[in-house]
Amino acid sequence: MIVLQQLINGLSLGSIYALIALGYTMVYGIVKLINFAHGDILMVGAYTGFFVLSAIGAGPMGMLLAFGVSMIVCACFGLTIERFAYRPLRTSPRLNSLITAIAVSLILQNGARVLPFIGPNPRPFPRPNVFTIKIFEDLTISNIQITVIILSAILMLVLNYIINYTKRGKAMQAVSFDLQAASLMGISVNKTITFTFILGSVLAAAGGVLYATAYPRLEPMMGMMPGLKAFVAAILGGIGSVPGAMLGGFILGITETFTRGFISSQYADAITFSILIIVLLIRPTGILGKKIRVKV
Repeated sequence: MIVLQQLINGLSLGSIYALIALGYTMVYGIVKLINFAHGDILMVGAYTGFFVLSAIGAGPMGMLLAFGVSMIVCACFGLTIERFAYRPLRTSPRLNSLITAIAVSLILQNGARVLPFIGPNPRPFPRPNVFTIKIFEDLTISNIQITVIILSAILMLVLNYIINYTKRGKAMQAVSFDLQAASLMGISVNKTITFTFILGSVLAAAGGVLYATAYPRLEPMMGMMPGLKAFVAAILGGIGSVPGAMLGGFILGITETFTRGFISSQYADAITFSILIIVLLIRPTGILGKKIRVKV
């Protein structure tokens, strides 16, 4: 039963990692950019949800409104960052874009620290009343975990539908496969890339509210560690692969909770990043990543 309990905990945590990892993998798949500011978009979404819930309460309608407002705010952040930070550097060496991504991350973190309505001090996140459902004698699941798993699954299904069955999703696949050819075929590359950033930011916003609901402590640096772990999940599953990001998130979440439950919580982060090193050494393309041959 202890194993099943840790499995439930891992699925809940892995759902959040998968949502965040999807933003990494979509952006990388199209513009070959590791958006290290993505974890801080999660922080923006969590704080937006905090202000909404503080104003109207943490009931069902309050939670729905918190999700909606945080998604809109983070979509605006994603659009602005892509337009003014990344688009001017699209034809520059990748190192320039990488340094810019780190700079944007630091700006969001430290900008939040100096804003008077956020500040550097941690805050508790308002959330609904927590109750547990007893499945077996030693196996329980909380209403928060059920909410996290179900909402994450719904968002992943919606994303899968957008990518595979909509015109914009087909354009994303075309740009990911060959940007120049997609442009020649009449696809607006700029609009497609902007849409990808917006979509990733919306998922990060949802992940931020869910993460803050599951772990109710807000601070400006809160997005850094989940963002890095979601990056590891994207690498594990295969960066650029949407199913791989989902798979990597669940594997990482389950691994982390099993480490905390059966070994020690002090080793959880070390084992997480050890997985990154092992994957890069053994299978750099990830579990579902495709090998790319480059002609010289």
